[in-house]
Amino acid sequence: MKEQARAQTARSAPRTPRQQPQGVFATLIPELQRAVEAEGYVRPTPIQEKCILHLLDGRDLLGSAQTGTGKTAAFILPLLQRLSRNSRRPHKGTPRALILAPTRELAAQIGESIHTYGRFLRLSHTVVFGGVNQFRQVKALNRGVDVLVATPGRLLDLMEQGYIHLDEVEVFILDEVDRMLDMGFIPDIKKVLAEIPAERQTLFFSATLPPKITELARTMVHDPVQVTIAPDRPAVERIAQKVLFVGKKNKGALLVSLLNDRQIEKAIVFTQMKHAANKVVERLLGAGIQATAIHGNKSQAARTKALAGFKRGRFRILVATDVAARGLDVDDITHVINYDLPMEAETYVHRIGRTARAGANGDAISFCCAETRAYLRPIERLLGKPVPADMGHEYHCDDAFRSTAPPPKFGRGGGGGGNGRRGNAGRRPGGRAGRGRRHGGRPHGSRRGQRRSDRSRGGR
Repeated sequence: MKEQARAQTARSAPRTPRQQPQGVFATLIPELQRAVEAEGYVRPTPIQEKCILHLLDGRDLLGSAQTGTGKTAAFILPLLQRLSRNSRRPHKGTPRALILAPTRELAAQIGESIHTYGRFLRLSHTVVFGGVNQFRQVKALNRGVDVLVATPGRLLDLMEQGYIHLDEVEVFILDEVDRMLDMGFIPDIKKVLAEIPAERQTLFFSATLPPKITELARTMVHDPVQVTIAPDRPAVERIAQKVLFVGKKNKGALLVSLLNDRQIEKAIVFTQMKHAANKVVERLLGAGIQATAIHGNKSQAARTKALAGFKRGRFRILVATDVAARGLDVDDITHVINYDLPMEAETYVHRIGRTARAGANGDAISFCCAETRAYLRPIERLLGKPVPADMGHEYHCDDAFRSTAPPPKFGRGGGGGGNGRRGNAGRRPGGRAGRGRRHGGRPHGSRRGQRRSDRSRGGR
């Protein structure tokens, strides 16, 4: 919802009260036009303009778009219009549409968008994810829902318990498939796919479409429309970027010295690993700087509370890993600080894009030590220019600046930290990849083991 608002603000002329929805918005049914107008949107974003008509025609779609493009509304609006054509009462535990998302936060935001755009329709939905008691989720499913939004782990768990049946799914939507691939969810998605009717509409969205993801998509979609929305480069140009070379042991002190500047009003600090996020928060709190953390080891209740406190201004600093921050939508972020440089250059662009929204300017500050100097080079290649270096701070480390060391090895994704990929913790003795962590050492059919799934994987 807010993703759409910011994208709309950047692309639309100021709206007067009498303006009506334009472009493909004008093809929507009156109830959806009314909801769009109530949100103050007039013109569709590029991805909405390219997607909505095809989706209303029932075409499968393969889309490449990042957060902030209006992607969620691009698939929610035609979905609701399709379902409203036959607004029969849904059967118990049998949704008519299924949307899979990699994280709890993204699933919850998709649910908010369905509520916003479907407010004038007689359609129901619910969101299921791990890390919380399943009682309320099961209760909603038993009432019957038209649209189910889910993370893969909790979905499979509830399916195994007999609470969810997918034999009446008409529309199947996968969002942020690249992140699902990183998190090891593709086998789970294939299990879900086996339970869905072959006659369906399938929408497949990913921030990037490398060959591995394109190959996967071709097994799920039929004669798809392909839509690609390039990353919003102008937004990156509005971000003042700089890199600070620092010794690893001085990163905490450097962060505190930066945050003592009250011009940093609201900032996200990114770490590579979950334990590092906790240590950073402890250091900041000890320095009198109000901070909180979100990462995969936090319960859903703790993450929701932390995020709400950050949004309301109770916490000035949010420390996050990449997986926990995926789909995070917070207004007025003035600074992004890369306490740890990401291993992938595309992740850097995604991180710093949290600031400079809706035409505003922003700042991105990156710490670079000798051990991670190699990560800076692909970032600069992607940007097409060097990140300006600030050599004047008191913790400057010339060894880090001149380092030619290879990048450190964190297993597959930082030891279960920032990038959300499974490392050795998900392997059985003897080195063969397995599902031991998911089931906690129990047989594959164990429900208790399934419920652990979202706590360790699906609910991050």
